Amino acid sequence: RDRYAEVTDANAVVFGISPDSVASHAKFKNKFSLPFPLLADTDHAVCEAYGVWNEKSMYGKKYMGVTRSHVVIGPDGTLVDVQIKVSPEDSVKRAIASAAAARS
Repeated sequence: RDRYAEVTDANAVVFGISPDSVASHAKFKNKFSLPFPLLADTDHAVCEAYGVWNEKSMYGKKYMGVTRSHVVIGPDGTLVDVQIKVSPEDSVKRAIASAAAARS
């Protein structure tokens, strides 16, 4: 959100995706003023396909969830960059660089 203009300046498109419901996404998008669409992967099929639906642990309790990641798909539809367990700061930098390189 904070660097969205840099992403669009690189002629890239952003989508957020998680297994949360459409209604949950709408509330989240409004609460955080997100300028990009959020996609509901309620059966986590997309997350599984990209290898980001993983076992997690919090306070000793194990559960399944999405690992923070990004995927950059080039103009020709090929995967240009996949970063799993990436920090938000690094994710934006890497995604912008990958998107720009894919257009070169």
